[in-house]
Amino acid sequence: MLLNSFLLCLGIALLYWGSEWMVKGAASLALSLSIRPLIVGLTVVAFATSAPELLVSLVAAVKGSSGISLGNILGSNVANIALILGLSALFNPLAVDPILVRRDIPFLVGISALFWVLCLGGQIGLWRGILLVTMLIVFIFMGVFTASTHPQGLETLPVEKKGTLWKDAVLIVTGTTALMGGAHLVVHSSIFFANIFGLSETFIGLTIVAVGTSLPELATSVAAAAHRESDISIGNVVGSNVFNLCMVMGAVGFFNPMEVDRGLLRFEFPAMFVLTLLLWIFARTRLILGRREGLVFVFCYLAFVGLSYWRAVL
Repeated sequence: MLLNSFLLCLGIALLYWGSEWMVKGAASLALSLSIRPLIVGLTVVAFATSAPELLVSLVAAVKGSSGISLGNILGSNVANIALILGLSALFNPLAVDPILVRRDIPFLVGISALFWVLCLGGQIGLWRGILLVTMLIVFIFMGVFTASTHPQGLETLPVEKKGTLWKDAVLIVTGTTALMGGAHLVVHSSIFFANIFGLSETFIGLTIVAVGTSLPELATSVAAAAHRESDISIGNVVGSNVFNLCMVMGAVGFFNPMEVDRGLLRFEFPAMFVLTLLLWIFARTRLILGRREGLVFVFCYLAFVGLSYWRAVL
């Protein structure tokens, strides 16, 4: 028990620091190659903050633990909106950029609905994976096009300054290694706890694993909120959720098709979609996520975990 608790904590720490190192190294390398900071933010940073979910979900799928794989993504997206944005808004009200309301959040709502529909068939397979990855490419091109026509203020994305190539390479390799090791430890220890406590792997994926893999988003969003960088805080969560659904689940479908737990279709999928829709409604209403909205989100997250636990022990 103690050993697996230590391994779980170590795995989550490796996921967090691996993502941090990958962001620093990859962003710095991209800037050294004269790639615009905006493009780095839309691709490298967004990919790196979703890397923990990608590695954990792929490892879990390969090990045959589809509950952890899919539960991790659903739980991460719920945690990103309800827990991370909720806490950020409670800490400091978040102003919403109109571009997010017009383009990014509606796209996330549509992708969430599409992913739900794709999973109704009971499997995430090859063609579904290809479709999801294609939608990710569309999202990236939308962002690049908008940036080219509305460049003002968009070069402030949180990317690292240029460094030396060998230091960047070391950071990337070290970060990737940490992510791979952390993913293995998290999946292994999660399966242990699911068995010893009689809980489903899906519930463990929805809660402990999901929060653990969302630590990069949590750190980025709270830090951005503290510095009154609301666009970064909200944009980080929206972009990460799109990457989780399109890149992570697309990769799982492409490399290792897996079955969908139909029990998730009755509560967890609707909950993720409703929270995403609620984010859009809140953002459209006043172009701000205040403490009232933050309190609603945090309450929704606690209710989500409570109801998921109740369903898991039935």
